[in-house]
Amino acid sequence: MEKKTILTGIRPTGHLHIGHYFGASRNWVKLQDKFDTYIEIADVQALTDNFNNPDKVRKSVQDLVIDLLSVGVDPNKATIFLQSTIPEIAELTVFYSNLVTIARLERNPTVKTEIKQKKELFGEKGESITYGFLGYPVSQAADITAFKGNLVPVGDDQLPLLEQCREIVRKFNSIYGKTLVEPEAYLSEIPRIKGLDGNEKMGKSLGNAIFLADDEETVRKKIMDAVTDPNKIKIDDKANPDVCMVYYYHKLIKNENLETVCKECKSGKRGCVACKKELVTKMLEFLKPIAEKRKYYENHPEEVKEILKEGSKKAKKVAEKTLKEVKEKMKINYFD
Repeated sequence: MEKKTILTGIRPTGHLHIGHYFGASRNWVKLQDKFDTYIEIADVQALTDNFNNPDKVRKSVQDLVIDLLSVGVDPNKATIFLQSTIPEIAELTVFYSNLVTIARLERNPTVKTEIKQKKELFGEKGESITYGFLGYPVSQAADITAFKGNLVPVGDDQLPLLEQCREIVRKFNSIYGKTLVEPEAYLSEIPRIKGLDGNEKMGKSLGNAIFLADDEETVRKKIMDAVTDPNKIKIDDKANPDVCMVYYYHKLIKNENLETVCKECKSGKRGCVACKKELVTKMLEFLKPIAEKRKYYENHPEEVKEILKEGSKKAKKVAEKTLKEVKEKMKINYFD
């Protein structure tokens, strides 16, 4: 029985952190055994709001591929490819742009939220929102349909973008005949991971993340600065582990001493410093296999480059076939 195709993408704007690991990349490793898996390094989309910093995007591509390989993505099972090397995606984006109104793009809840964030950052200047940024849901639809993705791993906040893709597919198929596959969401089993500061979201730019590439001293410092129960003043004060980020991470990495940690925290027998030190030890143990794989790939950059190159070649062949079918249906295959 033919495997279903999964398409997922990530923008190269920095290293992966443990929020990415628990919320996404860990699942990708599991899915690569069950599905025909494509993982896109979305460098073109990264440029929609990093167009003035191409060096950042370029450097992050290599870092991101190493992160993916370090957590267990197997290039013999999953195809890792670079978006900018697949011109067929850009061509499909142009065709699909005729199927979506500007008003519909502006109504997209995910886009609205991100536009609001940009305006808060840059003010009400119109130039802060580019054509490329507003249209990135169309580009995402091209990413997914180029590989006839059946399933797309997404969180709840990304569902509006996937629905936009589904609308484009339905409209294209209704006009030109059934050609494209309408994708379905593959919802992540774990919710968004909180930051060390207690923020509901761990973010690259929020200063509240443990990155997979962090060295031991960096991990130690970040954990020692993590937010605990603000009502625990003295070492023997009783505390509430449910509002403590240190306990949150003990639970996240499944510390085998979790029950003891909880009881001692509630009874006042455990100080925050001691609890943080234990978390440092457990976190480094958890990250050790990833760190060892990372070191190997960092010492073999040509191997990383070859994996991305070969993956991109394979992906291009698939996208070429889809584009050919699309052009046939649109009657613009003049010389075939």
